[in-house]
Amino acid sequence: MKKNLLLLVLLSLGVRGAMAQQRPQYTQYVFNNYLLNPAVTGIENYTDAKLGYRSQWTGLQGAPVTSYFSINAPLGEAFLQGDATAFPASGGENPSSRLYTQEYRAAEPHHGIGFMVVSDKAGPITQTNLDASYAYHLGLTSKLNLAVGVSAGLSHINLNTDMITLENSNDPALNNINNSQWKPDLGVGIWAYSSNYYFGVSAAQILPNNLYITTGNTANQSKTVPHYFVTGGVKVFLSDDVTLLPSALLKFIEPAPVSFDINMKLSFRDRFWFGGSFRKDDSYAVLVGLNLSSVVNVGYSYDVSTSALRTVSNGSHEIVLGILLNNRYNLKSPMHGF
Repeated sequence: MKKNLLLLVLLSLGVRGAMAQQRPQYTQYVFNNYLLNPAVTGIENYTDAKLGYRSQWTGLQGAPVTSYFSINAPLGEAFLQGDATAFPASGGENPSSRLYTQEYRAAEPHHGIGFMVVSDKAGPITQTNLDASYAYHLGLTSKLNLAVGVSAGLSHINLNTDMITLENSNDPALNNINNSQWKPDLGVGIWAYSSNYYFGVSAAQILPNNLYITTGNTANQSKTVPHYFVTGGVKVFLSDDVTLLPSALLKFIEPAPVSFDINMKLSFRDRFWFGGSFRKDDSYAVLVGLNLSSVVNVGYSYDVSTSALRTVSNGSHEIVLGILLNNRYNLKSPMHGF
């Protein structure tokens, strides 16, 4: 019975997906790269808050459900007045206008701070991450910025044993499981960006931690593994009103094969956008977003599975609500985050 229980728990840990991914999966990370890279902290000259919810593989019992709240903001008086060529708040041209991006100069050196809480539930397992982040941004050249960032916090992992039915309810294997654990969490990242492109490399969950099974003297039955992300994107002005935003993401998670996402967004006057996404051996998706005002924007995506799960799943839904606080230039969409 102990072997059966161990198998059950390991399967639950693996329900995060094909590709052995232990962290939540997002389709709309292009709407919030802060989720994957702490170096993005404070990249915009306003406070960026987001609420997200993802229901993966709907129709499949015990499928992953993820919700999160994130917030990050810049620090540094020079940067809060705009970028290096900003005009005073009393007048002048918006330093993040479309015209400004054509004459872009690297941002003033500044700091960024942020915080996020992510709750991810898959079957009987719920993982909650609480992480604070810090980043430092500086100009490498007159048009190129580099940011380095770190995130640190705690990860709480809980196994709901009430959802586990065993032939023998008094099985000692269940009694010896440490089903509620707090573990340290650490991530790092770098982010290079200009007015119309970005490139980032990051690592999440870099502290290996044992999980759950501690039956008798046997430990180390399951471990967390680092997640490595490489991402990049470019902004192409097709006209004064239309912008094309292709981007890609590479994921390295041992011992799984390398995975990648390819995305394409078409934005109209920074007011609304739509696009598509393809994830290797997993799904393709449609995305749509609307910048309702200089305070609120929203994005939605629907994934259609291309794996064997398509026979039992009705696809995945994800919605993100963005709040732009202290948005002194009344931007309708992020200028650096795309």
